[in-house]
Amino acid sequence: MSDEKLPESYGSEGHEVATHGDPFADPGLPAHEPRRTDIDERAAKRAERQVSLLFIVSMLATIGFIASYVIFDIDKIIYVFPLGHISALNFALGMTLGVALFCIGAGAVHWARTLMSDHEIPAERHAIEADDELRADVIEQFRTGAAESGFGRRKMLRNTLIGSMALVPLSGVVLLRDLGPLPEDKLQHTGWIEATPARPIPLINMNTNEPMKPEDIVVGSLTFAKPEGLEEDQEFFQQQIAKDALMLVRIAPEDLKDKSSAELGFEGILAYSKICTHVGCPISLYEQQTHHALCPCHQSTFDLADGARVIFGPAGHPLPQLKITTDEKGFLVATGDFEEPVGPSFWERA
Repeated sequence: MSDEKLPESYGSEGHEVATHGDPFADPGLPAHEPRRTDIDERAAKRAERQVSLLFIVSMLATIGFIASYVIFDIDKIIYVFPLGHISALNFALGMTLGVALFCIGAGAVHWARTLMSDHEIPAERHAIEADDELRADVIEQFRTGAAESGFGRRKMLRNTLIGSMALVPLSGVVLLRDLGPLPEDKLQHTGWIEATPARPIPLINMNTNEPMKPEDIVVGSLTFAKPEGLEEDQEFFQQQIAKDALMLVRIAPEDLKDKSSAELGFEGILAYSKICTHVGCPISLYEQQTHHALCPCHQSTFDLADGARVIFGPAGHPLPQLKITTDEKGFLVATGDFEEPVGPSFWERA
């Protein structure tokens, strides 16, 4: 670049105010020094390309954020010095989103410092309320600033800025998927779905962890059970028991009101889901005389002698019932899954 293009070769403008020993006098403005991009279009073009490159990197980082969310498994752990062992997904999301936001900010700052006007203009203090003249002046200043920024004239800057700003919000949209994994048909079935008449699943007492026989359950009692093979030390025990938990009640045959419900049981022993159909609270209160089961959370009440029909409270439908019988050894077993999905209602529920 020739010496004629250097800022030092151009005159400086400013104004000074004599202080005359007054420490509170107006010190004036320092002399304005033109920047290289103000006097050399080649330098301005180079700065424009640099800013556009930052915006393009931001767009690529946003795309990388979305790709990382899809590619990396949530359980994948990697070693990164000096951070140590961290989640690959969290590291990738943090780095790509950080780069995307940083490049937009850095590009905007570089744009302002090299291509936008840097003249300092003093403004006298004025009343808070704006008059018509001030409003017109603000609008005019906005138009002047927009023209000096080159937003309309420098199309590459404008388009890359719009592109980077348009893509960054997609990061937040993608994160909405973290509201929960897609349920698919997981809400429709429980662990009892593996039970068949040919290969039934024994009912295990939650307290003794032993299989049960009909004589273990007396009339008026309430017993809680789980499927065989589901142990508390398993990784997903809490998630599975939240759907598989049973409550067994034995009701005298003459007290049963629902014939179809009685057919799903065995000698008056009925197996209902323990999960309330309102918001999924575990039901544990039983009135022996009325055969009513009460949810302690919001007082939904179910008549277990009448197919667990809702007789009070906000629950939307009866408790699902599991078909049970006995195997060749006389133990209580399930021969299939619940006829209805357990727990609260959901959109895909038939």
